[in-house]
Amino acid sequence: MDFANERRAMIDLLVQRGIRDWRVLEAMAQVPRHVFVPENERSLAYSDQALPIGEGQTISQPYMVALMVEALQLAPTDRVLEIGAGSGYAAAVLSRIVAKVHTVECREALAERAVALLQTLGYANVTVHVGDGTQGLPDYAPFDAILVSAASPWVPAPLREQLASSGRLVIPVGGRQAQILLRLRREGDTLRTERLCDVRFVPLIGGHAWTAERYPER
Repeated sequence: MDFANERRAMIDLLVQRGIRDWRVLEAMAQVPRHVFVPENERSLAYSDQALPIGEGQTISQPYMVALMVEALQLAPTDRVLEIGAGSGYAAAVLSRIVAKVHTVECREALAERAVALLQTLGYANVTVHVGDGTQGLPDYAPFDAILVSAASPWVPAPLREQLASSGRLVIPVGGRQAQILLRLRREGDTLRTERLCDVRFVPLIGGHAWTAERYPER
């Protein structure tokens, strides 16, 4: 199946739900979401829902991916850091809009699958790193935009510090069951914070978020 009709229906739904950035819509129309989900979930790949991808993780619903990417207010020359690579889908979408994407995944098995898939699909401007995403990537900073695809109890300090001048950071912040999606923008030496909407994400595990002690593995 080429899923062309399903992909068009997904884009129509995103427009109906208020996504207006044509670059985001075009990127999501280009990226084949069905190859980023397990084979037994592919019939649901373009439905507006999160789907399991293994290791206790999910691929976010299309609307949430589009909303978060749009909220970053990206430019073609931007360098972007994503925390929580998962399947690699959001990184692939970002790669169609910006110059360079670095994405960090703490689960090695997921990272290896994402690397193989992104390479197969030819997304050469994405680099996948294995490690604690709450530390960011200081060796590659600063970043014009940072997207955090998991929920943190607060905004990790290293990510704030790795924002470039006028950089934007989008992150879900709150408890384990519900969070608020925030957008932070660097303005000189200060960060301006906006509340976007209520969300629910899997927890961000790391030294500057939920640790093993705060969020033990089940």
